[in-house]
Amino acid sequence: MALALSGRRGRPRQRRPHGLAGFLFVAPFMLVFTAMFVAPLGYAGYLSLFREQIVGGTVFTGLDNYIDAFNDPQLRAGLSRIVKFFFVQVPLSLILATVFALLIDSGRVWAPKVFRLAFFVPYAVPAVVASLLWGYMYGRKFGAFTQLAESIGLSNPDFLSAGHLLPSIANVVTWEFTGYNMIILYAALQAIPGDLYEAAALDGAGPIRTALYVKLPLLRPALGVILLFSIIGAFQLFNEPQVLIPSAGAAITPDWTPNLYVYNLAFTDQQINYAAAVSFALGLVILLATYLVFGLGKLRRSR
Repeated sequence: MALALSGRRGRPRQRRPHGLAGFLFVAPFMLVFTAMFVAPLGYAGYLSLFREQIVGGTVFTGLDNYIDAFNDPQLRAGLSRIVKFFFVQVPLSLILATVFALLIDSGRVWAPKVFRLAFFVPYAVPAVVASLLWGYMYGRKFGAFTQLAESIGLSNPDFLSAGHLLPSIANVVTWEFTGYNMIILYAALQAIPGDLYEAAALDGAGPIRTALYVKLPLLRPALGVILLFSIIGAFQLFNEPQVLIPSAGAAITPDWTPNLYVYNLAFTDQQINYAAAVSFALGLVILLATYLVFGLGKLRRSR
């Protein structure tokens, strides 16, 4: 009997195959991901290698569309405008989000939950609705700022003129995303161990020194994530200028941003193949810009 029992115990137990169950759980996501992302991306890449001609129809051109895209002055103008927009909007949004997160985390703000919600609400507003709202406020004839200027005897401000358009749209984007960035930074602040605050207090550090020398250095990873999102979001700017075209008129040209240029190429000029190539060129520019920014950051920290 003992030998029989020991023999049974010595036998390895048969493990149930869980690999199939894992694939079944992942399959719905993979199907949707393939249908909604991989397949359209592959089709766009296929289209970018061809060109529609009046004589000869659709012909294979290889990389000619990409060469034309990188030499396109309209695309370059849109990219240079986006770079200016990035240096105007992103630092302002990061500074405001950091200040708001530090204020709420300090515990000196009355009803911090109310303030968190108030700062986050603009992010919950769709970009189209936010653009319509600010478009009304920017209006030359009926806007809220125009009415305020008339009430105090000032001339009507023209926020949507060619010279003021970029900071005006940067203001809209800052209003939309500062609360989102603040929530990321506030979550990072909540993850800081309390022992560091106690050690800083024992060393005689006040609230300002604690914020500058304890909290801010530990926020670098969160700030890096926000910077990454900001780079991608800046180069994909589309909704705000598109919605503001009726109010801004000729100030917003068809190539004002790269995404707006791609949209007009595809759906206004019917240059589907060239628009696909410009889209991939824009993706490469975003990848290079992200690598450049984070590469310079690592190089600076290594020194």
